[in-house]
Amino acid sequence: MSKADLTKWDVENESFWNSTGKKIANRNLWISIPSLLVGFAVWLMWGIITVQMKNLGFTFGKSPEEAMGLLFMLPAIAGLTGATLRIPSTFFIRLAGGRNTIFFTTVLLMIPAFGTAIGLQNPNTSFEFFMAMAFLSGFGGGNFASSMSNISFFYPKKTQGYALGMNAGLGNFGVTTMQILIPLAMTVPMLGFLSGDPMVLSSPSGTIFKRIAAGSDTWLSNAGWVWILWLVPLAFLGWFKMNNIKTESVTPNLKSPLVSFGRISWLLLIGFVCAAIGLYFILTFKSITWVKWIVLPVIIAMVVFMMKRLSPKEIKSNLERQYKIFNNKHTWVMTVIYTMTFGSFIGFAAAVGLAIKFIFGVKHVMVDGVMTHNLANPDGPATFMYVWVGAFVGALIRPIGGKIADKVGGAIVTQIVAIVMVICSVGVGYYSSLAYQSATPQDYFMPFFILIVILFAATGIGNGSTFRTISMVFNVEQAGPVLGWTSAVAAYGAFLIPKIISEQMKATTPEFAMYGFAVFYAVCAVLNWWYYLGPKAEFKNP
Repeated sequence: MSKADLTKWDVENESFWNSTGKKIANRNLWISIPSLLVGFAVWLMWGIITVQMKNLGFTFGKSPEEAMGLLFMLPAIAGLTGATLRIPSTFFIRLAGGRNTIFFTTVLLMIPAFGTAIGLQNPNTSFEFFMAMAFLSGFGGGNFASSMSNISFFYPKKTQGYALGMNAGLGNFGVTTMQILIPLAMTVPMLGFLSGDPMVLSSPSGTIFKRIAAGSDTWLSNAGWVWILWLVPLAFLGWFKMNNIKTESVTPNLKSPLVSFGRISWLLLIGFVCAAIGLYFILTFKSITWVKWIVLPVIIAMVVFMMKRLSPKEIKSNLERQYKIFNNKHTWVMTVIYTMTFGSFIGFAAAVGLAIKFIFGVKHVMVDGVMTHNLANPDGPATFMYVWVGAFVGALIRPIGGKIADKVGGAIVTQIVAIVMVICSVGVGYYSSLAYQSATPQDYFMPFFILIVILFAATGIGNGSTFRTISMVFNVEQAGPVLGWTSAVAAYGAFLIPKIISEQMKATTPEFAMYGFAVFYAVCAVLNWWYYLGPKAEFKNP
C-alpha cells in the first residue's frame, strides 16, 4: 500500500481531526485549489481568446455577423463538454481515489493548452481545429466535480461550508486569473520562438493596466503556453503530496494508479462521445434555436445510462451505489438551485467579454435604412480592462458566502441571493437594450457594468450558501456525489448563456436573454422557499 493511501479517516472525531486530520486535509486543500484554478482557466480561456481573435480579424472567411456566431460558439463548445465531463467526474473519487484523480486530470489539461498554443501561432488555422481544442478544454470543466467531491471527504460537516467555499471560490479565481493573465502574456514574446511571430491588432485591445492601440503587436499563442508553466509543477505536487482516502465510505476498493487512470479514462471517453453526439445535433440544426433544450437533457441521460451499461462489472456495482442519489428529491431541487448560482457565474464568465465587445465596442447605426452592428466604436470600453472584475468579485466573495451560511443557515442566504439576481438581470437587460440601439453605446456601459458585477457577487455568495445546504441535507456518502452531480448540470450554464446571448444578439434583442434568466431566478426563489424555508420544509434553513 502506498504511503499516500489513508486507511483511517474519521474527521467527525474531534480528537482525530485536531491531532491528524486537519493537517492532512489542509495540505490536500491547498494543492487542490491551484489545480482547480488552472482547470477553470483552461476551460474558460476561450472567452478571452475569442475577444482577441476578433481584434485580430479572425473571420474564417465569413461575414462579420457569421464570424460573431462562430466566435461565441467556441466558449459554448468548451462549456458543453466541460459540463458533460462533470457527470462522470462526479464518481471518480470513489472509483480512483483523490490523489490519483487530481494528478491525472491535471496532466490531461496539458493537451488542450499545448494544442491551443500551436494553433494560435497561425492566423490561417481552421475553425475546426479551434473547435477541437475548445472541445478538449472541457477537461478543465470536468475537474470541478471530482475536486469538490474529494475535498468534501477531507473535512468534518461543521467546516465543510468554509472548506468547499475555499476550494470552489479560490478555484474559481481561475476565471479571473485567466482574464487578467492572458491579455498580459500576449503583450510580450514570453517564450521566445515558441510564442510565434507577432500579430498586428486591427482593433484596440488592452490589459488590466492600460489600453492598447490598434496596430500594436500581440503574441496570441501565449494564451496556451502560459498554462503549461503552471500545469507541470501542479502535476508534480498532486502526485507527491496529495492523498487517497482508502476507507469504506470514500474509496473502498482502490486499485493501482494505472488501473485508476484507466477507470477515469473510460468514463471520460463515455462523456466525450455523448458530448460529441449532442454537439453534432446542435450544430446540424443550429437554425432551430429550441433544439438545444432537447439535446442537453438527452446528453445528460445518455451519459448516466452509458456509464452504467458499458462499464466493467466492478465500476458498475460502484456506480449503482452512488446512483442512489437520484432517488432523493432533494438532489433534483438542489440541482436547479445550484444552477442558478454556479451556472450563472460560469456562463456569464464565458460570455461577458464578447458581450462587452459586441454591445459596447461597436456603433449601432442606421445605414440605408437598416440598423447595423459592425462599425468599430473607438470610444467603447477596453474589454480586457473590465472583463475580469465580475468573476473576481464572485470568486472572492464565495468563501464569505459559505461562512455566512454556516452561521445563519444556507437557505435564507440563497433566498436573498435569488431576489438580488432577479433585479440585476432585469437591469442588465434594460441597459443592454439601450446600448444595442445607440450610436454611442458607451453612454450606458457603467450602469451595465455595475449591475453585472453585483450579479456576479450574488452568484458567489449563493455558491457558498448552496454548498452549506447540500452538506446538511445529505449524509456523508451522498454529499460528495450530489455536489459533483449538481455542479455537472449547473456547468451547462457555460454553454447555454453564451449560446442564448449570441442568439438574442443576432435577433438584435440582447435584453430578452437577461429577462429570461430573471424568470428562471424567480422560479429558483420559489423552490428554495418551498423546500427549505416554508412551513412544509423537511429541512429548515439547512
